[in-house]
Amino acid sequence: MSEKKDPSVWQGFKAFLMRGNVVDLAVAVVIGAAFTNIVNSVVKGIINPLVGTIGTKNLDNYSSCLTGTCKGDEGIRILWGSVLGATLTFVITGAVVYFLMVLPMSKYLARQEARRKAREGTQEVIEVTELEVLKEIRDALVAQRGSEHVQR
Repeated sequence: MSEKKDPSVWQGFKAFLMRGNVVDLAVAVVIGAAFTNIVNSVVKGIINPLVGTIGTKNLDNYSSCLTGTCKGDEGIRILWGSVLGATLTFVITGAVVYFLMVLPMSKYLARQEARRKAREGTQEVIEVTELEVLKEIRDALVAQRGSEHVQR
């Protein structure tokens, strides 16, 4: 009897790493990390100063106190400025990803699909036309044979 060899752990790990989706995910994580730095810089360098025209330049300084006084560690402080900054970072990141990556890619894929369908449609028309021509030739040959039988 022949024994069936199971793939080694190393071979399985290598196959896992070589899958396209794992590599794509790794690239996405690296690009996302680099992109996060850019967005954070935009928020801190542009958005925060714009918001700072009505108050402080650092959004983290915006807060509210739930108790009467919030001095030092006393009182309960709600840091809504940090939440606002994180929300702005999220919205800007989402907008940039959508408008610079998702939207152009979906338009590109739609164009590719339209081209593929156009090519398939042309090929189908050609096949139908060839079939019709062959049918006409067959009908002409049958008609010619029929007329030969009548003339004899």
